[in-house]
Amino acid sequence: MFLHSLSSKIFSIITPILAVLLAYQASTRWSNFSSAIKEDWSSNFRAEPMLKAVRSASSTSAKMSKTPVYFVSHGGPNIMYDMDHPVYSNLQKIGKEITTKVKPKAVVVFSAHWQAPSPNKIQVNTKEMNDLIYDFYGFPSHYYKEKYPNVGSKEVASHVISALKSNGIDVESTSRGLDHGIWPSFKVLFDPETNPLNVPIVQVSLFSSEDPNQHYALGRAISALRSENIAIIVSGMAVHNLRDFERTMGNPTPLPYTSGFDEALKDAVTVVPAEREQKMAELLKRPDARHAHPTFEHLLPIFVGAGAAGEDLGMRLWTLKEGSMSWAQYRFGDVEAN
Repeated sequence: MFLHSLSSKIFSIITPILAVLLAYQASTRWSNFSSAIKEDWSSNFRAEPMLKAVRSASSTSAKMSKTPVYFVSHGGPNIMYDMDHPVYSNLQKIGKEITTKVKPKAVVVFSAHWQAPSPNKIQVNTKEMNDLIYDFYGFPSHYYKEKYPNVGSKEVASHVISALKSNGIDVESTSRGLDHGIWPSFKVLFDPETNPLNVPIVQVSLFSSEDPNQHYALGRAISALRSENIAIIVSGMAVHNLRDFERTMGNPTPLPYTSGFDEALKDAVTVVPAEREQKMAELLKRPDARHAHPTFEHLLPIFVGAGAAGEDLGMRLWTLKEGSMSWAQYRFGDVEAN
């Protein structure tokens, strides 16, 4: 009788405690879930694929502390048609890695083809329905009819703006589409039919300066986004000389500066992170730097990526030296196995 009375008292004490704990757990789960749904709808996605993306992002963020940073050499708009070019399949592999292993909840992108008007100010696209910018000339008419389904996110854009401001970077919002440094290569990386990205894309400008340290600091300012399951992709070219490209068109043999600069870039990017910023800045002082990049806007995105990488090592995933171009692709940080 005594044991029965004692157990009844214990049960009467524990029961309300358990009820409180279960109610708190349920409310927390609902709060997280409803917040995710609200974000999805605000991003103008269809419910079904977005719900899948939310579940995927939630499970991934629990096992991945930081998303990797990617540098892609994007080429011209013809890359979306050139399926036989070796870069096509390599971009597809990177895209598949991002959608199946990284599984970000959003992507923040920097392109060689968007420099802010001011050398000391950054612009962030806050548009939620991104048009495509056909900022290329002399291509067949069907190039200018291409589409790439995507959306932006005011919430993610505001998060980027706050991160930049808190790091002392002058920034303003703007309304803009995606330029050809992004959407043609994204059509290969994230084919809408076979490997859709299904998360918001927010583009951020470069500075209009050619200061490598300024762009490294730009990347460092938004590095914390990686801990929130937001992927950072920077788009440029490892070597990019259009003037010589026109002169050597049809001859894939790499020019001397293409080979030399491509390997120097690898050595600088893959050095220990404590030395990386200085080693990369020294690239711009090389005698062949202005041959490899007559202007530096296609090189500067990798400085942003390296800055965002923090203490994570850089790794060259693949390269192809072709005439006056290099197609090198890089990743900073590891991808955890599923």
